[in-house]
Amino acid sequence: MEQGLEVALTDLQSSWNNVRHHTEEISSDRLLVRRGQAFNITLYFRNRGFQPGLDNIIFVAETGPLPDLSNGTRALFSLADHRGPSPWIASLETNGASSLEVSLCAPPTAAVGRYLLKVHIDSFQKSVRAYQLGEFILLFNPWCPVDSVYLDSEPQRQEYVVNDYGFIYQGNKNWIRPCPWNYGQFEENIIDICLELLDKSLNFQIDPATDCALRGSPVYISRVVCAMINSNDDNGVLNGNWSENYLDGINPAEWTGSVAILKQWHATGCQPVRYGQCWVFAAIMCTVMRCLGIPTRVITNFDSGHDTDGNLIIDEYYDSTGRILKNKKKDTVWNFHVWNECWMARKDLPPGYGGWQVLDATPQETSNGLYCCGPASVRAIKEGEVDLNYDTAFAFSMVNADCMSWLVYGGKEQKIHRDTNTVGNFISTKSIQSDERDDITENYKYIEGSPQERLVFTKALQKLKAGRSEGPHKADLQRSTPVPPNGDGPWSLHMPSLRPSDVVQVSLKFQLLDPPNMGQDIRFVLLALNMSLQFKYLKVNLSAQSLLHDGSPLPPFWQDTAFITLSPEEAKTHSCKIPYSQYSQYLSTDKLIRISALGEEKSSPEKILVDKIITLAYPGIMINVLGAAIVNQPLSIQVLFSNPLSEHVADCVLTVEGSGLFKKQQRVLIGVLKPQHRASITLETVPFKSGQRQIQANLRSNKFKDIKGYRNVYVDLRL
Repeated sequence: MEQGLEVALTDLQSSWNNVRHHTEEISSDRLLVRRGQAFNITLYFRNRGFQPGLDNIIFVAETGPLPDLSNGTRALFSLADHRGPSPWIASLETNGASSLEVSLCAPPTAAVGRYLLKVHIDSFQKSVRAYQLGEFILLFNPWCPVDSVYLDSEPQRQEYVVNDYGFIYQGNKNWIRPCPWNYGQFEENIIDICLELLDKSLNFQIDPATDCALRGSPVYISRVVCAMINSNDDNGVLNGNWSENYLDGINPAEWTGSVAILKQWHATGCQPVRYGQCWVFAAIMCTVMRCLGIPTRVITNFDSGHDTDGNLIIDEYYDSTGRILKNKKKDTVWNFHVWNECWMARKDLPPGYGGWQVLDATPQETSNGLYCCGPASVRAIKEGEVDLNYDTAFAFSMVNADCMSWLVYGGKEQKIHRDTNTVGNFISTKSIQSDERDDITENYKYIEGSPQERLVFTKALQKLKAGRSEGPHKADLQRSTPVPPNGDGPWSLHMPSLRPSDVVQVSLKFQLLDPPNMGQDIRFVLLALNMSLQFKYLKVNLSAQSLLHDGSPLPPFWQDTAFITLSPEEAKTHSCKIPYSQYSQYLSTDKLIRISALGEEKSSPEKILVDKIITLAYPGIMINVLGAAIVNQPLSIQVLFSNPLSEHVADCVLTVEGSGLFKKQQRVLIGVLKPQHRASITLETVPFKSGQRQIQANLRSNKFKDIKGYRNVYVDLRL
């Protein structure tokens, strides 16, 4: 009597499949495949070969704790019937004497995650045998034309999915610097941590069956991940901290990669890691999304608006010395702000709004009750379609809000000026397969001041007004030149970014005399220009204060007063110096100093306010690779660094990392560095992945936290 077919062994062909599915850098031992693309497995039988007329093989794929046919988390699909109800497909490849190679394919809409693969074999319609064949992980597929994350450019797929390092732009709009970052999305255990992150979300905790069923949607996944990167609602990955007090954690400026953060979160039972700020949140999200297969890039917006009341106006307050005050409404203009763009179709929106979507994991405002932002279509932001999901109005305000300046004096607030150009400058991301910076501002808005840009702004305001029971006042809907005040005198505000006003007859401008290097005195001049045919007698109050990168001001630490007499059409300079000894103890980690001048004429109540933001620079770390880099061969790396200050610094720690080069982050205790002292160390490592790699390094001490450096390295597969 013919025996029923028995499975003895299964070969998931992990190594071969993973190469075809662009997951070989994650693992060669575990099966990781992408939806909408076939993968092959081989079944080895114990007693005989497969007989098509006698044996019916039914595969079962299950994901989540409560797999169910009706919600798509359980699939049954037969080798014999390609026209069955399941969108999963099984096809016969080769039928050997005692083995069977089959091709399996998940539909391009399948939920991503960890799957259990089983098989039911019905021989002679008498006995059904069930076998567990193994586990596999299913990911999004930007190589598949019918996947909703499909990206039709191979260089873009390599940059936004495969590349595991990059740059995050920081500084200010006049001094943009790249911060090297190790995304490390293919490093050991990162895929498991990313899936754990999904399972720790509030959505999964409340309703795991529905959550798993929705994991086929990149829109849904991106919102879940966005909320889980911060810890405001849950045991997310990172605690945010903008207080300048990081004694019980890590200063956000010290991080150089995502891997150490994600592994710490996992190792501590998913306790939030301390601490992060916007670029760290965005970098972690980039790692998770690229790991899951969604094309993602990191975006920096300089002079980024944070509009807390939804009227597209950022209110800024100044005192009579020109010092910027803390904002009681918490509206701010961040020196820079960092978020993500993820590439996906938006079938939930009208046609034309797919493509790049803004996602912001920094906890600023809630969205549907959770601290997440997006996905908001970049095209919708540009066109002012602020009523489209999700959080498009908030994203619009980050790049295109107006800035309203108020003078606070005598217990009163007086509206001085409305600036239409301040917010949203030099929106930046890393270039494709290059270390250069791409300016993508035109993706977000039309040219400032152009008729099209003004129309879009007005449209956005009208949509916001229509969506609220009580909209902004009519005056706030007008995008205009300086607003006439309703106070005691004819005040005006002259900012460097504005064209000279017909009313203002004297202009003020700051000019640095030397590059602003940390440890050196800051030398600058105030240039005063009389544009009239009369003599002008000016009194100018000058001040300097530190800023945090989110726009929060710290108390002034330097003040000066200048009396300047100007002949008709005369220009004069007033020289200023802020010694290092004076600013060093007041400097924030962001190394931002705002200098300001408030001038007034002797014979006129008119006041002129100018300011300039200075970012102090450190000398970078130099990294030299000593010899050829070859997989599984020892490699020496020399790291050269220095103390840029004219004083001793203590508690110096050097951290070095690089995906494919170091198994884990290297920490070297340096101790004390003498003033201006230069030093070097040599590290030994064994590269374990080939191709283009990057080394990232950071030096911290009790006086500074983020002296950084990087070096690109190409690792050959063999000698």
